[in-house]
Amino acid sequence: MRGSPSIRPRKSLGQNFLVDASYLDVIVSAAEIGRADAVLEIGAGTGILTEALAARAGRVTAVELDDRLVELLHARLAGFPNVEVVHADILDLSLTELMQFDTLSNRKCKVVANLPYYITSPVILKLIEEARFFERIVVLVQKEVAERMVAAPGSKRYGAFSVVVQYHTIPEIIGIVPPVAFRPEPKVDSAMVRLLVRQEPPVRVRSKELFFDVVRAGFQMRRKTLLRALVMAGEAGLRLAGADEKAIREALRRAGIDPERRAETLGLDEFGRLADALSAGIQSHMSR
Repeated sequence: MRGSPSIRPRKSLGQNFLVDASYLDVIVSAAEIGRADAVLEIGAGTGILTEALAARAGRVTAVELDDRLVELLHARLAGFPNVEVVHADILDLSLTELMQFDTLSNRKCKVVANLPYYITSPVILKLIEEARFFERIVVLVQKEVAERMVAAPGSKRYGAFSVVVQYHTIPEIIGIVPPVAFRPEPKVDSAMVRLLVRQEPPVRVRSKELFFDVVRAGFQMRRKTLLRALVMAGEAGLRLAGADEKAIREALRRAGIDPERRAETLGLDEFGRLADALSAGIQSHMSR
């Protein structure tokens, strides 16, 4: 069954409406929606997915930026008292305030979204920042972005984004959606990704901020060796300031990491060991 929304998609908003209803059950099932659940939908579009969520969830908060679609959604979802349509840019909202009823009652929410390609990474990062309020996140994204989320060390898609996503969640690609399932048809395949929010991070570190500084420093200069990338980051005044080449080389030695390796070869545990070794070295340097 295929829907046929009458509103012309806006290219400026990166709109690609899902019109093939055969994918709805996979998306909703991946989120494991039940009557006890509160769901945040980002980019409600024409409401085809919103209806499927509302039929199973206890409450759905559907966020949509396009004022034309907000009108359509109010009309289409009038028969669902458990749906609230919010006219806003998701990047401007406080998600904790938006889902306040649920977060105050200590109930974690679920997120479902068909994300415009151009805001996929910012939205994912925003969700991760407030991940403690969510149980799982199911998103429909460009296949290449999905591959970055699940990428393993040493693969060409592996980068800082992969580390951030995998530190906070357990990501899994659960299906590929072809261009023909959307209107207009995008030029690339999309993928459904399920992110299970971790209760505890996969690595324990002395400083989470320093851990991510090390990750970013390594991948900002991914053609450089890890030693050179970290030295240059320290010179640029990041939290690595205070760690000169000698201190960084010593931290790499203590972490058991060859200084000639590059960031894309390191797993989360290795980044964690390196960050902790650097933290100890920087504190020792500052106490002199």
